Amino acid sequence: MITIWHNPRCSKSRQALALLEARGDDITIRRYLDDAPSVDELRLTRDTLGLRAIDMMRPGEALFKELGLSKTDDDATLIAAMAAHPKLIERPIVFANARAMIGRPPERVLDIL
Repeated sequence: MITIWHNPRCSKSRQALALLEARGDDITIRRYLDDAPSVDELRLTRDTLGLRAIDMMRPGEALFKELGLSKTDDDATLIAAMAAHPKLIERPIVFANARAMIGRPPERVLDIL
């Protein structure tokens, strides 16, 4: 089973989804902006990705600065911000085979299949 945290307005997210659909696999599409992940889901995602919270965020978003966030904030602070404001989550994130990958570039998602 493949799950993608998807934003249909994002070209990279659309490209990653197209790559997955071309394979013919069953895909669960989670529109994370409408169905925001919880703090626990974000912690698990961070751990599965093997990254720091900042590495799964979009620090260039105006909202990041508006909230007074910093790239040096601790993971708990950043994860709480992503749970409250899912627009801050980097996209797309694909989950498969007990692994996860941020699809930047989109072809990277194929590495976990």
